[in-house]
Amino acid sequence: MATLFVSDLHLDATRPEITAHFLRFLATEARTADALYILGDLFEAWVGDDDPSDAGRAVAEALHGVADAGAPVYFQRGNRDFLVGAAYAARAGFAILPDPAVIVLGGAPVLVSHGDLLCTDDHAYQAFRAQTRDPAWQAQFLAQPLQARLAFAAQARAASQARQGQLQQAGTMETITDVAAAAVDEVFARYGVDTMIHGHTHRPAIHRLTAGGRQCRRIVLGDWYTQGSVLRVADGHYDLQTLPLAL
Repeated sequence: MATLFVSDLHLDATRPEITAHFLRFLATEARTADALYILGDLFEAWVGDDDPSDAGRAVAEALHGVADAGAPVYFQRGNRDFLVGAAYAARAGFAILPDPAVIVLGGAPVLVSHGDLLCTDDHAYQAFRAQTRDPAWQAQFLAQPLQARLAFAAQARAASQARQGQLQQAGTMETITDVAAAAVDEVFARYGVDTMIHGHTHRPAIHRLTAGGRQCRRIVLGDWYTQGSVLRVADGHYDLQTLPLAL
């Protein structure tokens, strides 16, 4: 068996084939795993645990099925679903981890994170992140009617897409939206780990680097826009693979 890691599924009503793909994964391989970790952005948007999406209901039932089958499920909030709370966690049968968190794999400490905290060159996003993680802001937002929250999410997605277009035109998309080397080095030094797993950047790869005089490994999970992506960890081996859509 293996411990499985996924992130950046961005499940949304506009891409039902990806939701179906993930549900198949949960009904098969995930049920026999040692554990399943979801490192953020499970949903394209989440406006509170009363979110009415069909994907939210189906995924909660399927994730609970994974946990009931004996594979514990862990979740970290991402930049799209940072409002996932205790009520949804109970429905889905998963535990919410802080970001970052250090877990133990094969007897060794490994840091897991959504990854957005590493993108420190994206100053506009980091300011938005700080605002929306503030408990007072979240309480005020969640107190609004559901339709107002859904409208805000739609506007935020449109603004994000517009900004990405601007960055691409300026030729700075690849640098600003990727991790900053100094931030990566600082995290390795602060937590004393040799392996880090994260998502967010949609640039799947296994990077080997030197940090603090130690040989380290940074594993970036892929997104689920046109296929699946999973990291399997078993017996000390890290296998990052795509999951093609079923024909």
